[in-house]
Amino acid sequence: MPADGLSHPDQEREQVYLSMLYGHLDSMRAYAKTRLSRVLLDTGGTPQARSERESFTQLYTEDIAKYDAAEHGLCFGRIDVRDGEDGDGTEVRYIGRIGILDEANDYEPLLLDWRAPLARPFYLATPAAPEGVTRRRHIRSRSRAITALNDEYLDLDAAQAHDATVSAGGVAGETALLAALNAARTGQMHDIVATIQAEQDAIIRSEHKSVLVVQGGPGTGKTAVALHRAAFLLYTYRRQLAKSGVLIVGPNSTFLDYIGQVLPSLGETGVLLSTIGDLYPGVRASVEDSLEAGAIKGSLDMIEVLKKAVRDRQEIPTTPIPLVFDTYRLTLDRKTVTRARGRARSSRRPHNLARPIFVSAVVDALADQLASIIGANLVDGGNLLSRDDIDDIRAEMRADRDITAAIDSLWPQLSPQQVLAELFASRERLASAAPELDEDQRALLLRPSATRVFSAADAPLLDELAELLGVDDAAERERVARQWRKQIADAQGALDILTGSAPQDLEDELDPEILMAYDLIDADQLAQRQSRSSHETTAERAAGDRTWTYGHVIVDEAQELSEMAWRMLMRRIPNRWMTLVGDTAQTGDPAGSSSWQRILEPYVANRWKKAELTVNYRTPAEIMEIAHAVLAEIDPHQVPPRSVRESGFTPWVRNVDADGLLEAVHGALAAEDGPGLTAVIVPHDLAAQWAHLRSDSVRVSTVKDVKGLEFDSVLLVEPTAIVAESPRGLNDLYVALTRATQRLGVLHTGELPEALAALVAPARL
Repeated sequence: MPADGLSHPDQEREQVYLSMLYGHLDSMRAYAKTRLSRVLLDTGGTPQARSERESFTQLYTEDIAKYDAAEHGLCFGRIDVRDGEDGDGTEVRYIGRIGILDEANDYEPLLLDWRAPLARPFYLATPAAPEGVTRRRHIRSRSRAITALNDEYLDLDAAQAHDATVSAGGVAGETALLAALNAARTGQMHDIVATIQAEQDAIIRSEHKSVLVVQGGPGTGKTAVALHRAAFLLYTYRRQLAKSGVLIVGPNSTFLDYIGQVLPSLGETGVLLSTIGDLYPGVRASVEDSLEAGAIKGSLDMIEVLKKAVRDRQEIPTTPIPLVFDTYRLTLDRKTVTRARGRARSSRRPHNLARPIFVSAVVDALADQLASIIGANLVDGGNLLSRDDIDDIRAEMRADRDITAAIDSLWPQLSPQQVLAELFASRERLASAAPELDEDQRALLLRPSATRVFSAADAPLLDELAELLGVDDAAERERVARQWRKQIADAQGALDILTGSAPQDLEDELDPEILMAYDLIDADQLAQRQSRSSHETTAERAAGDRTWTYGHVIVDEAQELSEMAWRMLMRRIPNRWMTLVGDTAQTGDPAGSSSWQRILEPYVANRWKKAELTVNYRTPAEIMEIAHAVLAEIDPHQVPPRSVRESGFTPWVRNVDADGLLEAVHGALAAEDGPGLTAVIVPHDLAAQWAHLRSDSVRVSTVKDVKGLEFDSVLLVEPTAIVAESPRGLNDLYVALTRATQRLGVLHTGELPEALAALVAPARL
């Protein structure tokens, strides 16, 4: 095959076809923009007309975004497939980012969307199982111009006809794949639609409808597979997932920034990306817990702690509370409150939803007390108060400031943020709610004040408290119900007008197959359309609604989630249709897990499936040889992924004096003479001290912050200190070693971990 696409004999022909495809893309984009302009210029009209404009605005806006995203690398492949059982003819299929049809020729496909079933042989065909494919062509382009064509022949006859050899079948599109792997990193992840391999494609298109676990070592493309699976599911199950949405959970905000452009580049913009710390609406994780505190908060033992913290807010007075109502002296005593609390708790409702029961019980007791006082003041000992009088007294008591204040002190209306902030600000509250924790453990949870700033590990606790507290939204629900009844009435009125405006002899004059508006939509459906926000996407609506349930959830670095985080996440996916990607050998968080079975069994029993990625596309063989020794210490039974390439760079180590460590880092960075990104991975205490080293091409990070990321070069500093920082320090070391796509260097001042004994000092730096 020609090494350089510029000398390929078919380049001119393919360039003509590519230009034709871009012409269609321009026409489609221009049409969408024209329609959008007309829709935006049209103002006023009926509620139905406004609703239709909002729908069309969203439709055309999404289309334009999709066409813009397809601009780069619109068509990246072609397969020649034997046509018919005899194989006499050849069908040519072009593969690209979106599908394009020829409207002038009976809507024949000019370009297949990479997710379409007919495009799948592009990724799966091998010489052993060609699936009818005789040739696979990889097309690389820039700015609408073809820069390279690379052919793989999967059939001996086709290869001989073109004086070429049959593909060895190791990896599909090896030339295109290696070009992508060796390209300099930019800090943004790119899609892999042109280089998806067979084992990745099988996972992306899996039809498993429960939990699919994708286990893969470093560099196997777990994240890329997860994102492309999201795009594939949205393409295949568009109607279902467009309503419920897809949630993608990542380990940190840096990671989300890194992957943020992948789905838009595939034409998908309706996916919510979030960390666990930001998944609770209205709260953003802004502080960081110690590893020990995070492990405590991540344990399921926190459920009982939170339950006790809520029950502690349902107080019993130690002495009677004196009250004055309408000049009468009343007493709210321990017995009355105990009885009212018992009634509220026996309802088994969440705290805030049980509060009205407590309030009613207290008010009833006070009203009876008042009636007894008034009756005792009568000469004959009778009672002049009727049932209506008692009801009026109860209503007045509910509005009385002193009585309301007394009730609030005993059974307050609470928010999750209030309960958690005040719990962690008080030694006494913590000691009462968490007696099973020792004093040192409780001290790890304490914060100096009740300010409502939270960590990532707090989000699942807030979510748990939201379940324990509930939301007393009776008044809001009644307001919404009234508004909905009005919308239904208005919608029905609009349909009645349409019906009344139709000709009396409509059935005689019109074809019975022609449907009118009132045949296609009823008042309820029309009201629903009117109530939708004009520019709010499914993802935006879901982000602000804690009770939203998604159609599919994807979790990257899933092994890092705590037990409480899983509990939070499972509330958002009751159908349990999930894709989890991770590597238990890379679990760094003490609250994380090293067993998929232990994570999933409480939620799906054995209804989950495991798929493995076995090929390392990122990390060159020279670096993986070093990393294998670390993996063997973590789990000697785990098979490391196989690297597909060598970089030509030998990993090195250098021992320096503590005073010369920073100077050595400067020297190592100065020696980097190629484009791309370098990560300086350091222990926590050096991350802030060395922040001045950061630049457009240099990142200074801890292991936690580089999870899921990749760099051209990695400079690992003080690996022994990194191992010592965590109970899972070897896992962190394994992560740090496997971030590089080209070069790895290690600087240390003390002893090296035994697992790095194979590293050698460089001849020169």
